[in-house]
Formats: sequence, structure tokens, C-alpha cells
Amino acid sequence: MIVGLGNPGKEYVGTRHNAGFEVVDRLADRLAIAVRQKKFGALFGETLLEDTKIILMKPQQYMNLSGQVVATAVGFYRLPLSHLMVVADDIAMMPGLIRIRPDGSSGGHNGLRDIIAQMGTDQFARLRVGIGSESEASMRDFVLSKPEPQDGLLFSEGVRKAEEALWCWIREGLSAAMNRYNVKNRLTDAAGKDVGEEEPKS
Repeated sequence: MIVGLGNPGKEYVGTRHNAGFEVVDRLADRLAIAVRQKKFGALFGETLLEDTKIILMKPQQYMNLSGQVVATAVGFYRLPLSHLMVVADDIAMMPGLIRIRPDGSSGGHNGLRDIIAQMGTDQFARLRVGIGSESEASMRDFVLSKPEPQDGLLFSEGVRKAEEALWCWIREGLSAAMNRYNVKNRLTDAAGKDVGEEEPKS
């Protein structure tokens, strides 16, 4: 089960905070899944891939109320937490960078915080998509706005990397995805110049 976090509504389409939705949409295109069915308070789609059921979800509550949707779906399917991946934006990373973690705190992300609270555990994997940050005073406006043209290219690169990392997780498992996408997480601009590198993390 892959859950992308975002805010529902046309006014939020393409905003930084909806990175999780964009990643799930990109993976849905690869898998030829229509994530349109309404289930568990989310837009939902599923398919079989070599006898493995793949479930994609985009909660349709606002970001800080995502937890009950995820908890309900996990409980319904009796899903082992090792089979759950949550995709969210991350203001602590530059646009274009991603990071996969096997578990851990919310890192201040309201959607992850509510999932942890509703499920009573932080023992599930999450994939973070870097969006950068501005001053705390303007943070809400920043995350709910669309990237500027230069950042938009990097943002799109992060979404692309994240979708590839999910595909790796599905096919090869968490360790392979972490090793491949956390360690080799270099960032280049449109001209191919190296503009950043994330330190290898497990």
C-alpha cells in the first residue's frame, strides 16, 4: 500500500505540499491504475503485479487529518506495516532530493504526525520529497503555493526520482530502494551542473 499525502481540491493541485499526490499519480500512470474510486475517505486504486496486490491511495481529508484514512485501510486489509509506504513533502531538503526512511518521527510534518497518532506507531516506511523552505513566518503560504519556474524543474525531478524509488521498493524491497536512492541522491540543475548532494543515510 502506497499512500501519497496532499490536500484535496483544485486550488491545491501542483502545490509543494501535494508532492505525495503527484508521486502517486506518476506511479499510477506506470501501473495503468485509475486512482478514482472513493474508499476509506480516499481516492483509491489497485492492481495485481505478479500476484502482488498494489494499492494506491490519496486521502481526501486535509493534510493534518490523514491518519484515520490510513489506519482504517491498514486495519481493513490487515496489512503488515512493512507493506506500507507513505509519501510526503519535506521542507528540510532541497527540491529535487528524496529520502526513504524505514520508520521514525514525523519530522514536523502534520500528515505524518496524524498517521502516527491514529495508528499508535511510527514503524512504517516513508518517502520524503524535498521542497525546500522559507522563513517560518511564511511557511504555510510557501508549502501551499506552486514552485517558481526554477524550483519547479527541481520539484519535478524529485517527483520523478520518488516514483522510481517506489517502483524499486515494490520490485526489490526497502533495503534496495534505500541503498539506491538515499546514497546516490545527487542533484543537478537544467545545465547539468552539480548543485547539491545529500549525505548517505540509512
